[in-house]
Amino acid sequence: MDQKFSTIVNGNINFSLSEKDLQKADILQTAATNYHVLKDGKPFIVTMVHSNFQERTYDVKVGNETYEVVIKNALDMQISNMGFSLGTSKNVSTIVAPMPGLVMEIPIEEGQQVNEDDPLLILEAMKMENILSSPREGVIKHISVAKGDTVEKKQLLITFE
Repeated sequence: MDQKFSTIVNGNINFSLSEKDLQKADILQTAATNYHVLKDGKPFIVTMVHSNFQERTYDVKVGNETYEVVIKNALDMQISNMGFSLGTSKNVSTIVAPMPGLVMEIPIEEGQQVNEDDPLLILEAMKMENILSSPREGVIKHISVAKGDTVEKKQLLITFE
C-alpha cells in the first residue's frame, strides 16, 4: 500500500505526498545536512537546519529562505481529524528505533540524568539525520546500541530507570 503524507510548510501551505512521490524524488545527499534536489529540471541546494523526528518537524533552508516543514502520516491525520492531539506518554521506559537506520551519535551515557526533549540519539534514515529526544525526565539505565550500529525498526535503543 502506498502510504500518504500530509505536508505543511510554514503553517499555511498544505500538500500531499506519497511513498511513490518520495521514491521518484531526485535528491542526492552531498554532506551531513546538505542535499542537491532536482525539481522540474531546476537544481536546488537544500540544507537541513534542524529536525525533530518524534514531532516530525523540520527546518529546511533553500537558497536564502528557511521553511518550517511538518509531515503528518496517516495516523497523525486521523487523530487530528478526530479533534485529538497526539501526546507523548510520560511513563515511557524504553526508546525503540522508529525506523531502520544507522546510529550516528549518542550524546548521553548510562546513569546520566536527562530532561524532557534532551537529545538521546541521532539516527540516520532515508538520507536524513533524525534526533530522537527524551519524552520525559529520567535517568538512562542502559544504552543498547553504539555509534555506527545499524538498527531495525522497533529495535530497543535506550532504557530508562
